[in-house]
Amino acid sequence: MPNASRNDRDPIGWSLIVAGLFLALALFRLAEPGRYYFDEVHYVPAALKLLELIPANREHPMFGKEVIAGFIALMGDRPLAWRIGPLLFGAFGLFAFARFVWHLSGRRRATITATVLLATNFMWFVQSRISMLDMIEASLCMVGLWQFAAALRARKRGPARLHLAAAGIALGLSLGAKWSSAPALMIPGLWFLALRIRETGWRFIGRKGAGPIPGVSLVEAAFWLGLLPMLVYWATYAPAMFYSIRPTSPWGFVEQHRHMIALQDSVKKLHPYRSVWYQWMVDWRPIWYQFESIDGHQHGIVMLGNPFSMIAGLFALVWGIWASIFRARRDVLTLVLLYASTLGIWIVNGKPIQFYYHYLLPGAFLMAILAFGLDALWERRDRWRHLGTGTLVGSVGLFVVFYPIISGAPLPTKEFYNFWMWFPNWR
Repeated sequence: MPNASRNDRDPIGWSLIVAGLFLALALFRLAEPGRYYFDEVHYVPAALKLLELIPANREHPMFGKEVIAGFIALMGDRPLAWRIGPLLFGAFGLFAFARFVWHLSGRRRATITATVLLATNFMWFVQSRISMLDMIEASLCMVGLWQFAAALRARKRGPARLHLAAAGIALGLSLGAKWSSAPALMIPGLWFLALRIRETGWRFIGRKGAGPIPGVSLVEAAFWLGLLPMLVYWATYAPAMFYSIRPTSPWGFVEQHRHMIALQDSVKKLHPYRSVWYQWMVDWRPIWYQFESIDGHQHGIVMLGNPFSMIAGLFALVWGIWASIFRARRDVLTLVLLYASTLGIWIVNGKPIQFYYHYLLPGAFLMAILAFGLDALWERRDRWRHLGTGTLVGSVGLFVVFYPIISGAPLPTKEFYNFWMWFPNWR
């Protein structure tokens, strides 16, 4: 049992170390390039206009642009200011992901492994270093899930309510950054309802003192996890209510969103980097965020998933479905549902043009599933346990190998990028 006891200790120290190392590595050369690249051309100008209360980029919610605008107001209109907000959210979101996995499972080794896998899955790193909305949204989603899982573990009503309130605020802000996290934001409320039904049966509405958190009724949970996020979400539109032209009406919630959906659906021009969900799953169509010569050196940033961990994650997903059904692994089932829902929204979404970075959240949950799969291998006493170690080492090793082409490091020659372009569709 000594091994089990070691695996039961809270790995918060390791989580902080991994998140800190991630922050330091991602901060290096963050201000390069010294101009907008990829979708920064949309979001940074929109943030600058927001500071002047001029409407721009109205097809997306407000909070992500408010974060970017806030750092520009604090630090000036320069590259470091554009990108520092998403980076800080990315590092904190990595830590929040670690805390979520820990509170979900209570498994130390799986938590540390999941944190390392996400830090090195390429996508979290690349998206943390660019001034876009996705990292702010994804990180706040992780915070909301962490706080909800912590509320369930708290058991006592007072601390649990604080965690539920924090979860509601984070979920609302995540939706206020971008809508992609919407399916994941529904999971806590459905999770609470499912746990209450499991305990009370179909008398789940009227039973007092029942439920996963004694003293927190279904109505109260609906406030923290349903109404509060929507109130916070709508509050993020406050600056738009003071636009100098065409301000948003505080009462025009439905009409505002009809207009936003119409704007998003209006983008129909084909893009060379467009892709669809099944291509994301197999790393088929990455995106070149940057490829240019600066001061005589070639630089490139490719948005690609770690070829090792992303493909290994698909095998782990099959195991995760099996473990959920035949081993009653509710922690794994939760992650499978989060993966399926955040990917599924893009399967049914009518948005005509989609991109690989939409796989950011599903890819993160896939890393947690992979970590649980590796943890199951390490619990074995045969040669299969070495496969778990090899998978983790391979994932970290490929991150080191690909670091120059995901960080925009100067390359020796213009053609040197071919070293990393293993398949024609990656070009």
